[in-house]
Amino acid sequence: MDPSILLSSFSLVVLAEMGDKSQLLAMTLAHRYRAPAVIGGTFAAFALLNLLGVLAGGVLAGLVPRALVLLVAAGLFLYFGYRSWREADAVDDGAAVAGPGGGGLVVSFTLIFVAELGDKTQLAIVALAAGTGDIWAVLIGGTLALWLVSLLGILFGCTLLRRVPTHWVHRGAAVLFIAFGLLALAHLTLSGG
Repeated sequence: MDPSILLSSFSLVVLAEMGDKSQLLAMTLAHRYRAPAVIGGTFAAFALLNLLGVLAGGVLAGLVPRALVLLVAAGLFLYFGYRSWREADAVDDGAAVAGPGGGGLVVSFTLIFVAELGDKTQLAIVALAAGTGDIWAVLIGGTLALWLVSLLGILFGCTLLRRVPTHWVHRGAAVLFIAFGLLALAHLTLSGG
């Protein structure tokens, strides 16, 4: 497991998710249910989503030529960078919360899983796993990042987002996505693909 891939996966996902809908959803759920249930459901959902993401990335790495994987990964990262930059100033109204039926753990798991399935972060994890081939580093880095962002949202969200403007966080994520896209293109060029 490459520590630099773990750290880069962690950094990318933290910046991409800070102030995003999943963090706001976790904050909203924590107002309705007990924090331990929300934390448990959120953590389980992200662990499963990331496992699915890195497995898909690992399969792609084995089936698709590396040059094509790098090209698609670069395109995804550049697109997400563009989108994050454009949406930096948009007001995120969060997501709707389910009614009082069901326990906090199940509701949190279900809402986070559905909200994040196919989201930019999961697609970025697929691309990182496919591009690097180091699924364990991407899984651990991405999952720890999502857990941290969710935990911050649940425990300190309102205070943190009052001190660090959300648009700065989104712009930082945009820059990081674009940098990853350019690095993938550079790697493609250097490898002769």
